[in-house]
Amino acid sequence: MEPQTLSLTNMRSSNTYSSKLHRDHTRTSNPPKFCIQLSKRTPKSISDGLQKDQRKDLSRILRTDAAVKGIVRKANSRKYQQLWPKAVLEALDEAIRENQWEMPLRQAEQASLLFEIMLSEGLRPTVDVYTALVSAYGQSGFFDDAMSTLDDMKSISDCKPDVYTYSILISCCTKFHRFDVIGHIIAEMSYLGIECSTVTYNTIIDGYGKAGMFELMENTLTDMIESGGCLPDVFTLNSIVGAYGKFGQIEKMEKWYDEFQLMGIQPDTKTFNILIKSYGKAGMYEKLRSVMDYMEKRFLSPTIVTFNTVIEVFGKAGNIEKMDEYFKKVKHRGIKPNSITYCSLVSAYSKAGHMKKVDSILRQVENSDVVLDTPFFNCIISAYGQAGDVKKMGELFLEMKERKCKADHITFATMIQAYNAQGMTEAAANLENKMIATKERSGGGGGGWWRFLAYWLGHKVNWMLAGCIVLKGQLSPMDGQLQFPKLVES
Repeated sequence: MEPQTLSLTNMRSSNTYSSKLHRDHTRTSNPPKFCIQLSKRTPKSISDGLQKDQRKDLSRILRTDAAVKGIVRKANSRKYQQLWPKAVLEALDEAIRENQWEMPLRQAEQASLLFEIMLSEGLRPTVDVYTALVSAYGQSGFFDDAMSTLDDMKSISDCKPDVYTYSILISCCTKFHRFDVIGHIIAEMSYLGIECSTVTYNTIIDGYGKAGMFELMENTLTDMIESGGCLPDVFTLNSIVGAYGKFGQIEKMEKWYDEFQLMGIQPDTKTFNILIKSYGKAGMYEKLRSVMDYMEKRFLSPTIVTFNTVIEVFGKAGNIEKMDEYFKKVKHRGIKPNSITYCSLVSAYSKAGHMKKVDSILRQVENSDVVLDTPFFNCIISAYGQAGDVKKMGELFLEMKERKCKADHITFATMIQAYNAQGMTEAAANLENKMIATKERSGGGGGGWWRFLAYWLGHKVNWMLAGCIVLKGQLSPMDGQLQFPKLVES
C-alpha cells in the first residue's frame, strides 16, 4: 500500500508542475522579453533582496521585543488598564515555544484569581472555564476545591459538567493516587447520564496500571469492552502492556500483547519501546534484540526514544561494549542524540570509572547544537563530583547558568556531597546557603506575568486559554489525546 500512495503523490505533484508551465507559457505573449527581464536579475539584486528580508526580520524582532517589555512595564503599573492583545499573545507563544512553563504552570491560586477577575468584570463563565478551573485545582492536589467547583457547575443550568470535565478530574485522581474517589465519580457520571469516553477508560486503566492495581485495571478494560460504545485502542494496549512490564510480569505482558493482537489492535513504535524496556529490565537481552529485529522487518524505524531505551538498559547492566555499539548505530543512521542519550552514556561511563569517555562526551556535547537540560547537568556534575574533580564540577555549574538551566535540589545536594567528601566544608556550607536563598527567591515569582494576563484576559481572550496555560494542555497520561492550542498564527 505504501508504494502506491507514494506513486499517487508523485503523479499529483507532476501534474501540478506541468499545468503551471502550460499556463505560464500561454500567458506570455512575448517570450524574448521575458528572458530579458530574467537576465536583469543580477546577484547584486538578489543579495539586496536577502539583506532587505534580514533587515525586515530584525526590525520585526526588535519591535516585538520592545512591545513585550512595554507590556510587562504596563502590567506592573497601576496607571494602565488596557494591554495590546497581539503582544500579549506573542509573549505567551514565545514562552510556550521555549518551554518556559515555570511561572504560569499549574498555579491553582493564580487560576482562581483569574476566575474571580472574570466574575468581577461581569463575564459569564462557560463549561470550558469551569473545567479549566477544576483541572487547575486537581493538578495541584486541591481536591476539595475541585469538588466544590464541580458542585458549582451543577447548580448552573448552562454549565453542567460533561465527560471532558469528569475525565480531567479522574486524571487528577490517578496522578495523586486518589483511587478511592474514582468510584464515586463514575457513579455520579452514571447518575447524570454521562457515559464514559475512550479517553476516560484509558485514563483509569493507565492510572490503575501504574499503581500496580492489576485486577481493577483488567476490570475496567472489561467494562470498556462491555460498554459497546468504547473500544480499546493502541493507548489501552500500551497502558496494559506497560503496566505489567514495569512490574516485571513478563508473561502477563506477553499474554496481553497477544490478546490485543487478536482484537485487531496493531502496536505502534511506543509499544515496541515498552517491550524493549521491559525485556531490558528483566535481563532478557535476546528478546530485546528480537523486538529490534522485528521492528526492522516491519519497516518501523527505531526512534531516538528506542535507542535511548536500549542504551540505558545496557548502561545500567554495565555492558559498556553493547551500549557503545548501539550509540554508534544512532550516529550511522543519522539520528540526532539528545540530552537523555548523553545522560545515559555519562552515567554508565561514570559507574564504570571511564572518566576519559565522560570527557569525550562533554566535548561532543559542546561541539553540537543539542539542547541540554538540568538532568544532564546533574548527571555530569555527579560524575565529576564522584571522581573528586571539584574544579570541573564548579566549571559545569557555571556553564549550567550560562545555558539558562536552573539548578534544582539534586544539583545542590550532589555538589554539597562532593565538597564534603573532599573535606571542603566551607564551600559546602556556602552552597547550602545559596540553595536556601534560591528557594526563597523562587517562592513568589511570576507576579508580573500573571498581573498582565489577569488584566488582559478578563477583556479579550477565551478563558479556556488560562486553563490551558495552567494545565500545559494535559488531559490524560497517554500521548496524543489532547493537543495544546496554538496561541498565535505564524
